[in-house]
Amino acid sequence: MTYRAPISDMLLSLNHGAGLKAAVEAGHYGDFDGDIVAAVLEEAGKFASDVLAPLNKVGDEHGIKLDDGKVTTAPGWPDAYKRWTEGGWNAVSGPEGFGGQGLPVAINAACTEIWSASNVAFGLCPLLTASAMEALDAHGSDELKKIYLEKLVSGEWTGTMQLTEPQAGSDVGALRTRAEKQADGTYRIKGTKIFITYGEHDMTDNIVHFVLARLPDAPAGTKGISLFLVPKFMVNEDGSLGARNDIFASGVEHKLGMHASPTCTMTMGDHGGAIGFLVGEENQGMRCMFTMMNQARLGVGLEGVGVADRAYQQALAYAQERKQGRAVGKTGDGSDAIFVHPDVKRMLMRMRAQTAAARTICYATAVAIDVSTRAKDPKVRADAASRAALLTPMAKGYSTDIGNEVAYLGVQIHGGMGFIEETGAAQHYRDARITAIYEGTNGIQAIDLVTRKLAANGGAAVWTLLDELAATVSQVEASNDPAFGTTGVKLREALQALTRTSKWLLERVASAPNEALAGATPYLQQFGATLGGCMLASEALAAKADGNTDAARYVSLVRFFAENIAVQAGALERTVTESAESVAAADAVLL
Repeated sequence: MTYRAPISDMLLSLNHGAGLKAAVEAGHYGDFDGDIVAAVLEEAGKFASDVLAPLNKVGDEHGIKLDDGKVTTAPGWPDAYKRWTEGGWNAVSGPEGFGGQGLPVAINAACTEIWSASNVAFGLCPLLTASAMEALDAHGSDELKKIYLEKLVSGEWTGTMQLTEPQAGSDVGALRTRAEKQADGTYRIKGTKIFITYGEHDMTDNIVHFVLARLPDAPAGTKGISLFLVPKFMVNEDGSLGARNDIFASGVEHKLGMHASPTCTMTMGDHGGAIGFLVGEENQGMRCMFTMMNQARLGVGLEGVGVADRAYQQALAYAQERKQGRAVGKTGDGSDAIFVHPDVKRMLMRMRAQTAAARTICYATAVAIDVSTRAKDPKVRADAASRAALLTPMAKGYSTDIGNEVAYLGVQIHGGMGFIEETGAAQHYRDARITAIYEGTNGIQAIDLVTRKLAANGGAAVWTLLDELAATVSQVEASNDPAFGTTGVKLREALQALTRTSKWLLERVASAPNEALAGATPYLQQFGATLGGCMLASEALAAKADGNTDAARYVSLVRFFAENIAVQAGALERTVTESAESVAAADAVLL
């Protein structure tokens, strides 16, 4: 089956769960007209269904080919990319001064979900270009912006992020790529980078690489890393392409999933060194790179949402078509569709509810990013920046965990046919797996959440958020709507457990760091389950208040989430607060 963007669900999530409508009404978006959101998403959905979704399986089966340093993408890929850029999709949130449309990050986030759901390997390319645009706009010189930014915004050129080396993955400070300053102010860069997404391809005539490297006299570790812009082709004064730079794809990876996305080994220095241009200041590369990584982490979270929604849509269609067994109490001949079986319904509801929760967490992160840069009031901007920082590790970590779980359930609902490639369920499962690994593993996201985001300003951002969630739960309780079932009670208990766990961890981040680190991942899971449930509750309440014809459906959805997923918060509290000793004893068991 093909993909259809769930526009109604996305709009409810964006406007109410994520708070876009309230932020627009508060004036934080200036003169932005929120009424255009539906039209943008409708058009994005049409392009995704008509152009990108049909290429998803083609790309998976065909993959990419490397020959003499050149990568050929799957059939239809270059044409689809050309049509995508001509439609203006790469420029949605790009700076207007360089040809972008200047639309909110939140709108682009919703579009990113659509690209990821229809064809996640395709959507990965512009995701990295968007990160490159962000870093160049924030840290690049006026001269570099003039030459490169407009081409990146339009999508005429794509961007990459080159960080990882064989000995330096998550430990960025261990990288060995070297950069030497030249008399003309440029740098010569020599080294090898691995796992470089879209490091080489045939969809554009130039690629703009952002490369982390170390200067000869740089301090050790991450304090001695600089960021450089390294084009595939040099650019002449008139804007035309010049000589080929000394950066080449020397290999491509054969992967579990994402077959259509070239993952390259990039070699610099075989012909004297690649010419690079400093972005930001020397030895300040990590600050610049984090601008790219934070944007990319939200994008990867949206990949998780997209793959989850695609897997859910396919599983639902299959469950309605596949006949096996009989409904309880039914008489007569013939089998029923497996949809009638309670366990299948349970899996489908879990898929839908968790996808919806992850979606809203990601959208809320995007809204916070928008407000942090668009609001007029400095305090509003600062508070929004703190909110965005807090939500980012959950947007990436929780949402990609959900993407993996939902894709897993999609295979399970297909039964034996899910294990067979021809149904496509296995592809979603394979494609989803990397999302929990790249752009900072989910374990690193959990550590970031506990040691940096929770601990910032004594937990101020966390307490503010929990107070808002508590107000939502109070509204559910005050509604006295029997359709909510025990939603209010379950979410209240989850919030109380999360509050206790947060205080416990905050006390131990400094005094007993290993105890805090041992509980980091279950804490992220607990926070995501509680936050997601409360956000779904706010959407259900808004749907009821607006007279939404699907209000009952959204009430049922949050009830399922509260009674089946948010209830795990209490157990996760005990895991965080009581398991440190068992983790510490691992050496005696494992070694």
